[in-house]
Amino acid sequence: MLNRIRGRILAVVVALSVVGTAVPVRAGDGLTLSPSLNAKLDVLYRSAYDETIQRHALPQRDGTTYVSTGDIEAEWLRDASATVRPYIGLSQHDPEVQRTLRGVVARQAKYILLDPYANAFSSNYRVVEHKFEVDSLLYPIWFAYDYYKQTGDRSIFTPEVRRAFERVLSTMRDEQRHAQRSHYRHPQLADNGRGSPVKYTGMVWTAFRPSDDPARYHYNIPVNMFASVVMKDLTTIARDVWHDGKMASNAWGLSVEIQRGIEQYGTLELAPFGRIYAYEVDGRGHANVMDDANIPSLLSIPYFGYLPKTNSLYLATRRFALSDRNPYFFRGKYAQGIGSPHTPHGYVWPLALCVQALTATDDREIDQLFGWIAVSDVGDHRLHESFNSEWPESYTREDFAWPNALYAELVLTRRGQTYAER
Repeated sequence: MLNRIRGRILAVVVALSVVGTAVPVRAGDGLTLSPSLNAKLDVLYRSAYDETIQRHALPQRDGTTYVSTGDIEAEWLRDASATVRPYIGLSQHDPEVQRTLRGVVARQAKYILLDPYANAFSSNYRVVEHKFEVDSLLYPIWFAYDYYKQTGDRSIFTPEVRRAFERVLSTMRDEQRHAQRSHYRHPQLADNGRGSPVKYTGMVWTAFRPSDDPARYHYNIPVNMFASVVMKDLTTIARDVWHDGKMASNAWGLSVEIQRGIEQYGTLELAPFGRIYAYEVDGRGHANVMDDANIPSLLSIPYFGYLPKTNSLYLATRRFALSDRNPYFFRGKYAQGIGSPHTPHGYVWPLALCVQALTATDDREIDQLFGWIAVSDVGDHRLHESFNSEWPESYTREDFAWPNALYAELVLTRRGQTYAER
């Protein structure tokens, strides 16, 4: 097994070297950090890039790929899609990586058809968590579209994948009118599992946040922004691959309706920032003003392509998210950044540090963020779910694939080998 893993790592390096894009070993190039911090960043990058594809993406006998989230034995649709995204470029030169990514799309279609309201599944196709998170339905489409766009490989869009994406679209249409058309219930939600009341806005109702925590108000603004973007991706797939004008029109119409709802109901005035986006609303006048480290987040709006980095409304929202007015922004001796109600007070998420770097335009800010990422490595050369900004040796989750994959994507983006904006 060890020799096979070493052989695959060598094959990855050789495959990239042949096309003139060898895996960069200097993750900190262009930064003004100390040699010791740069060395930490290099080791973190090599570990993150190698480990994710080697340990977490596991080919199965049915020809699919099961992507473990890490120390929890299950596949989260969101985490899995994000975890394998940095390898799309490599798949164009490595047939085994290409098979792995095709298998991810195939397995996720099976999961969606099994239960579109579930967010996590086992390797033997059983539901592990039944938390309805709209972004869990969106991530597989986002990944499949990005894979197709970069590789031109249409073979992933099988009849089963088509049925799964149709199921996503019909589920989202139902959840636009949750009170009238949805049968979903969960014991963690208010009103005997139905959730707090909402008004129709054109946006899509969600039960849980990307952090797996229950929503306070059920129209999550960054999630709906992501939905608007992904429905445009689905429009392209339906039109150009399946030549299905009805599906394309439905997806495009949903994207437009969601965007209108966001812009009509999803903003508010907050001094001293001006007009900003809320995190959650109910369409009835209530808003939850915060941001969370998990993606989609307000901070990540340009990352998934809803608005550019330079948009004034995004910049005002970004200033809020990275301020003490955000109840989940923490400052400590060793780092500052966005955390989550999912983890202890004062704990910063490397996911949020990576997203902040991907959406930053100031080199000094990027330098600082890479420094905090380096400091969070306590010797195991892994990024964790979160860490104590006053004492990085205290962290949550021993093994969490997603932040490591996103860090690899950040390094590749700075090298011009992938992209941070669409």
